[in-house]
Amino acid sequence: MNGMISNLGLLINATLVATPPLLLAALGSCFSERSGVINLGIEGMMTIGAFTGAAMGLVAGNGWIAFLCGGLAGAAMAVIHAIVCIQFHADQTIAGTAINFIGPGLALFLAKAIYGSSDTPPLDISDKLPKMFEGWFPSGSFLGNVLNVYSVAYLVFVFAFIAWFVFYKTKFGTHLRAVGEHPEACESLGINVYLVRYICVILSGFMAGLGGAFVTVATINQFRPSVIVGQGFIAIAAVIFGKFSPEGAAKACLLFGFCSGVKSIISMSNVVSPNLISMIPYIVTIIALILFVGKAHTPAANGKPFVKSK
Repeated sequence: MNGMISNLGLLINATLVATPPLLLAALGSCFSERSGVINLGIEGMMTIGAFTGAAMGLVAGNGWIAFLCGGLAGAAMAVIHAIVCIQFHADQTIAGTAINFIGPGLALFLAKAIYGSSDTPPLDISDKLPKMFEGWFPSGSFLGNVLNVYSVAYLVFVFAFIAWFVFYKTKFGTHLRAVGEHPEACESLGINVYLVRYICVILSGFMAGLGGAFVTVATINQFRPSVIVGQGFIAIAAVIFGKFSPEGAAKACLLFGFCSGVKSIISMSNVVSPNLISMIPYIVTIIALILFVGKAHTPAANGKPFVKSK
């Protein structure tokens, strides 16, 4: 019985480790998508955020500073996406795809230029994000497994609540949802469509960068080219699955995080091939999209360039 409870604690712990990067990126994607700009570049923004987080952790020796810098790096990539899509009316899908090439390519180039390798040196414990309640409970106990996680793992749910509040309880949230549905009508009412979209796209990059930095500054102690692979696309799938809402994205990310947790627990047994186990989150993502993508209400102006009237 104690073994089952302990394993349950390990599963919850693994879920809380896997969910934050997905949820951070998904919340950012919600802002961009609901404002009418498709952001398929989440993966690239997470990757550059992951590299920047690891690099700044080594330089600053402070996990929080590294975490914030990872978000700023993602925001910088989002500025490029915003200018190309909003100002120059480029195809948003192609622009996002380009970001997914630029982000990992730039991260790899900088890693080799600075460290002479595609991997950054490992971070010390003091360079990483702090854990909550570390040492408060016996190692291996249920509470020890559940509560001995990085503080951002719980803070990210506060972010989800804030995103929900902004979406549905503020004037800006009303504007961003309206801009994603009827930008022409918003312009006629004096709403600056370009400004709202710029803010939302840059915010999506910042959140994606935070998600990438969490991976390297918390769960993994260094940057490697494969640390993000696929997580950005899973975050986008979570947004679609969650019907482009913060609360829906949070539920979807918890589901995908749980699947990653199951993958981690099963991999400890060595009974099933690791190659098959690693497929679990992606298979669940595909199934979720097949079952729910047709039921999601996509913002009417999503992906459609808006041109100011003269």
